[in-house]
Amino acid sequence: MPFQRKSAKPRPFLNEAGLYDYAVKTLGRAMRSEAELRRLMQRRVEPGERGEAAIAAALVRLREHGYLDDAAFAETYARLRQENEKFGVRRVRQDLQQKGVGSELIAETLEARYGQTNEEALAREHLERKRIRKPENEKETARVMRRLVAAGFSTGVIYKILRQWDVSDEALAALDNLDEEPHQE
Repeated sequence: MPFQRKSAKPRPFLNEAGLYDYAVKTLGRAMRSEAELRRLMQRRVEPGERGEAAIAAALVRLREHGYLDDAAFAETYARLRQENEKFGVRRVRQDLQQKGVGSELIAETLEARYGQTNEEALAREHLERKRIRKPENEKETARVMRRLVAAGFSTGVIYKILRQWDVSDEALAALDNLDEEPHQE
């Protein structure tokens, strides 16, 4: 974990105009949800009601000017993760929740984005993108399983792919046993 630099003098708190400029610059560097932007702005204002009022006013201006829209953010984020990273719906849902997007908006966005998607084909594209080959033993089978689970694919699809790769039943049974065994340290 890197150390944060302490400047000689503390940064002055921003007013509404300064906060708006800060937010525009921040959004120019990377797309962000409203919750993420609010969290970043929290550090730049004085604590208390005045700070909250400045944040609220800046957020209203950002929405009015079209710089801040959680629906557009969620749609773009899901599209990029599906097309570029080849992530499954579970991973994208988890990422959007971490970014503070509302549950209903996540559900609508993912239904629109992943509703007609073949999860097995997407999982195969992910494997190809990551250059993951057919596993040769139980250890490699477990690695492929972990990678696909982390990428957001359901276990049913993962087992289907592994069976089509002619992975032995013993290796698949060993995967089932991994969840039941207590982890030893």
